[in-house]
Amino acid sequence: MHDSLFQRIESKREDLVALTCDLIRFPTVNPPGEAYTPCAEFLGERLRARGFEVSYHRAEGEVGDSARYPRTNVLARFNGRAPGPCIHFNGHIDVVAAGLGWSVDPFAPTVRDGKVYGRGACDMKGGLAAAVIAAEALLEEYRDFVGAIEVSGTVDEESGGYAGVGYLAKQGFFSRPRVSHVIIPEPLNVDRVCIGHRGVWWAEVETRGRIAHGSMPFLGDCAVRHMAAFLQKLESDLYPALAAKRTAMPVVPEGARQSTLNINSIHGGLQEDYDGLPAPMVPDSCRLVLDRRYLIEEDPEAVKDEIVSLLEGLKRDRAGFDYALREVLAFQPTLTDADAPVVRAVSAAIEQVLGKPAEQVVSPGTYDQKHVVRVGHLKDCIAYGPGILDLAHQPDEYVGIDDMIASAKVMAAATLALLGGAGGR
Repeated sequence: MHDSLFQRIESKREDLVALTCDLIRFPTVNPPGEAYTPCAEFLGERLRARGFEVSYHRAEGEVGDSARYPRTNVLARFNGRAPGPCIHFNGHIDVVAAGLGWSVDPFAPTVRDGKVYGRGACDMKGGLAAAVIAAEALLEEYRDFVGAIEVSGTVDEESGGYAGVGYLAKQGFFSRPRVSHVIIPEPLNVDRVCIGHRGVWWAEVETRGRIAHGSMPFLGDCAVRHMAAFLQKLESDLYPALAAKRTAMPVVPEGARQSTLNINSIHGGLQEDYDGLPAPMVPDSCRLVLDRRYLIEEDPEAVKDEIVSLLEGLKRDRAGFDYALREVLAFQPTLTDADAPVVRAVSAAIEQVLGKPAEQVVSPGTYDQKHVVRVGHLKDCIAYGPGILDLAHQPDEYVGIDDMIASAKVMAAATLALLGGAGGR
């Protein structure tokens, strides 16, 4: 079963590697959103040449979009001989900054020892390339199917996806009856079906003080010291409480089965974006960005109240303490039914291709399923793709070529099942 389809995918190994490398060469770093348009156009033109109807959708007015950094998404659709279910492959084209520690050029892909190295190889240009190859192989094998296949390349997933899947979902592109099933080829390991993610709440806390000369700090009020008091409260009160909260969701890795809190950044005092010595001033403002990941068993309002209660306690007990709290972004946890059609189809295909049962997991971080479910109201959505989750955002990020081939076979076989089988050749 599927022998001819799988052989066709195997024959496209060099094409798959080349496509992955081509995508990596676009330095689609977010922020600020470099090279989105040329990358989207490259992907669109490839799919147009294979018979897809292609359209581009700039998210004008959304966060981050500008004339310099347009948020350009590409959407391609191939309609079968008659209306039927639509299977949509969605991949984000943005990547995080390369950072330090690379042994190869992050945007000049290196193929070595059965792997493709480069920023975005794992997260998730290798997965997007595998989805494209799967779709192309299906169309070459089965031109007479009923239904539709869509492929999208979207932006800004790494910063919330508002101008990518979020924008397209608001336009109706991720809702029934247009789309029936969504597969997002995120790197959660080739033998896993990801059925959801934890919740996230980002917030900025600002502590306030009074400016004065650094030689006479008693005439001012140091906002950094106030922030230090808040940090101490996090250490003594909140972190132990979070470590005790556990979930029944199958979150991977194991450490993410508890609630977590990360301090993303902290900024205090006058900016020092110049040459020379810093200003001798008592800082009157200190800002901290926190990243709270929470479980499906937790109340989102209670997550916020944990922080507010600490701040209010300090305001009551600490002389001069004042603060402001601003929500940066918030997404509730998602969890697709383990018996949903797309979960069953991909799980069965994994067992067929890899010869072992699929593992159902939940992602520690959010991905664009949140927009498909919350905005598009389409619950038949999962993440499945090649790549090792722990390599995402790391130096010397890579994706295994054999894993890309295997995932392309899984995606193709699952699509065929969801379309109801081959209507002809």
